[in-house]
Amino acid sequence: MVAAVESMAWTGEVPWHREGVKVDPNLTPQEMMIAAQLDWTVSKRPGYTITTPEYGEDGMELMQTPSSFFIVRDTDNSILSHCGPKYLPVQNEKIFQFFSDFTTAAQMTMETAGSLRGGKSIWALAKLADTFELPGEDQIGGYLLLHQPHEAGHALTARYTQIRVVCNNTLQLAFSNGKAHFSMSHIREFNADMAKQAAETLGLANDTSKLFRESAEFLAKKKAPHANVLEYIGRIYQPDVIEERLKNAQLKAEGRKIGEEGPLIDQFNRTTRNVVEALERAPGALLKSSAGTWWGALNAVTYVEDHMRGGENRVYNSLIGDGSKRKEKAYKMAIEYAEAA
Repeated sequence: MVAAVESMAWTGEVPWHREGVKVDPNLTPQEMMIAAQLDWTVSKRPGYTITTPEYGEDGMELMQTPSSFFIVRDTDNSILSHCGPKYLPVQNEKIFQFFSDFTTAAQMTMETAGSLRGGKSIWALAKLADTFELPGEDQIGGYLLLHQPHEAGHALTARYTQIRVVCNNTLQLAFSNGKAHFSMSHIREFNADMAKQAAETLGLANDTSKLFRESAEFLAKKKAPHANVLEYIGRIYQPDVIEERLKNAQLKAEGRKIGEEGPLIDQFNRTTRNVVEALERAPGALLKSSAGTWWGALNAVTYVEDHMRGGENRVYNSLIGDGSKRKEKAYKMAIEYAEAA
């Protein structure tokens, strides 16, 4: 099992990360929590320091530090994170109970749940009833992703996402309008009012699903010139290279002399070249919906983030970490390029 994946359970098809254990379908969120070995609690415990005695005094004294606390898993006393006095722990059971109430009302089914990075990140995926298909039998399914961090500085979040069946790409939307995206810091209590607010926000998932479907269909219809795609990929991974070339192009337009530039791809690093190669080699790259379109360009980025980056933190990177942020950026930029075409 990948080092960053501590425990995991899933139903249905084998997930792209191929981690964890398969369990019976139609489990409730609470049953999935137990199957994924997440039925443990955390507590906020005070930090201590050892005081050095004054000259001539005997012994040392252990003193509590008023501004220093630790988030500790009660089952094994492992320290998950340092935190401040305002931090309020939220138990896994409470979050999965909320998820149960919401998924039951929305007729969702649990797909997977697990613990990442030694218990610092707890996550779950619930599948929505809605799916759609792009040309070439390119099937897309809607999901809700729950992330419960036991780590200071990270918010509890629940958001809408999509998974492309042919390559198991997890697609991220840029939620500039806040639809189907709930976030709460750990200095607030997750009480009944907060659960109601979360449910109201996530209740917009069907609207967000419709928005994503329209965007995907739009991207699949828009042809993407290769030169524009290279620029798009470069802006995501090596923006400094693109900025330099655009600056040189402006200087040329003004009649100023600059040195000869080679092909753009020669300036790309290994990661950026992997995305370029994924345009033709990734699963689903040659489907009617993808070949030569902005939908294909977006999924090339997504494929590399999901399947080729992150090392032992690959699952976290794709769903929650930096890879997730790059996928949101790639989605937004693909729309911009397609609209300008």
